[in-house]
Amino acid sequence: MPETINFYLVDDEYGAFSNFAAYPIELDGATWPTTEHYFQAQKFAGTQHAEEIRLVESPMKAARMGRDRQRPLRSDWEDVKDDIMRVALYAKFTQHPDLRELLLGTGDAMIVEHTKNDGYWGDGGDGTGRNMLGQMLVELRARIQRG
Repeated sequence: MPETINFYLVDDEYGAFSNFAAYPIELDGATWPTTEHYFQAQKFAGTQHAEEIRLVESPMKAARMGRDRQRPLRSDWEDVKDDIMRVALYAKFTQHPDLRELLLGTGDAMIVEHTKNDGYWGDGGDGTGRNMLGQMLVELRARIQRG
């Protein structure tokens, strides 16, 4: 087992870890096509924008809609975004047994979203990013291992 597992594209060996991977989740009384759909929609929770994002056909479209500042971003977003991501990831990896096993199968390896496109959720492509998504997956793996 490698000490570090990199992922980014959904077709990669660990691409299922991507929020764009097609693993629907049930949360808040609705089915979300991907964790990306859920996460982006929560920027506008309680508005029609959230439902519009839930219904779009691709996670890339959901991401674009979520980043559209013509839509009114909730005022507490920076305070709640990490916890919202944790909720989405927990749903994804507990509602899909194959993903749970894939995550547990990573042992104690560090998990890294390796991309120059994101310095917060990913590693910035050169390791200078915060890799919050990878860190949350490691945290979730430990939570599942504890039972």
